[in-house]
Amino acid sequence: MNPELVRKAIEKVGNPNVLTNLVSRRVRQLNSGNRPLLVLPPTTGAADIALHELVEDKMLWDAPETPEAAEPPRKKRRKN
Repeated sequence: MNPELVRKAIEKVGNPNVLTNLVSRRVRQLNSGNRPLLVLPPTTGAADIALHELVEDKMLWDAPETPEAAEPPRKKRRKN
């Protein structure tokens, strides 16, 4: 993988864990026969294609919820 593409993609996504999930999912799609969304040299690897698509805003994704919003609401305690 190209380190410069990784740096740009992390700046765009913000979270390296989310970036890993996005790239791995797209690599699986590319390896199963889906076509790249950009025209790149044929020697470009699937991970670099996924990173290029992310940096060039060709791949859409939703930002994960904040941890506070993901927590279940607290149950109220009954007073005796």
